[in-house]
Amino acid sequence: MKISDIDNGKAFDFGKTSADYAQYRDIYPDSLYAKMLDAGIGRSGSKILDLGTGTGVFPRRMCRFGASFHGVDISSEQIHEARRLCTDQHLPVTFSVGAAEDIAFPDKSFDAVTAVQCFLYFNKEKVLPTIHQVLRDDGLFATVWMAWLPGESEIAGKTEDLILKYNSGWQGCGYTRQGSDVPEWSLPYFRIRRIENYVEDIPFDATSWMGRIRACRGVAASMDPDTIKRFQDEHEAMLSGLTVKTFTIPHQILIHVFDKKLET
Repeated sequence: MKISDIDNGKAFDFGKTSADYAQYRDIYPDSLYAKMLDAGIGRSGSKILDLGTGTGVFPRRMCRFGASFHGVDISSEQIHEARRLCTDQHLPVTFSVGAAEDIAFPDKSFDAVTAVQCFLYFNKEKVLPTIHQVLRDDGLFATVWMAWLPGESEIAGKTEDLILKYNSGWQGCGYTRQGSDVPEWSLPYFRIRRIENYVEDIPFDATSWMGRIRACRGVAASMDPDTIKRFQDEHEAMLSGLTVKTFTIPHQILIHVFDKKLET
């Protein structure tokens, strides 16, 4: 995948991160799922489409509340891992391979559509009318973004410096706390229902942090294997100097939940 305004147009492929993604990206805190449920996402009996599902982290964790989930992702490798995990965990989530912009479901067939940690990669001009079309009239659309705060964590800051050493064009660095504005792209199709904006400390040890970082866009999704190996060796050496076995990294979590506008 190449997007001109992300990493200066450098190609990235989350399919190459699928093994690490399946093992190390299941880090959303319980608070996120509780807030989504409280906002009306995932209630028993509802039918939900999860776009950019990756290895299905969100539907795998939310289906316990009784909703029916279908996850879609452009990467066949990610979907392979999602299906494997659901089989291993005996979860009734279904998946298909495809781009979010090209989904083909009947009109008004979902109670909610979710896009967790992925909406920035979508073509908004194409995907927004499609989401609007597949939502029922009282349906909800939700986006979630969760990002570590390098200015508030020495470990995260030094990790970013190391990524940039090996991938200088990566633009996922330097994230700072964002406000709670209603995004302009939503206005033609949706009306804001709820915004959640908070910071939570996410626990890691050296192994899980290295795995989380390998699975990010700036590392295994875009580096060649030799560069990944050199990065990994240096990252491991950096973390070996820690005086603690476990640590936390502060992450900002932004949730936007929208109602469907009936007239656009």
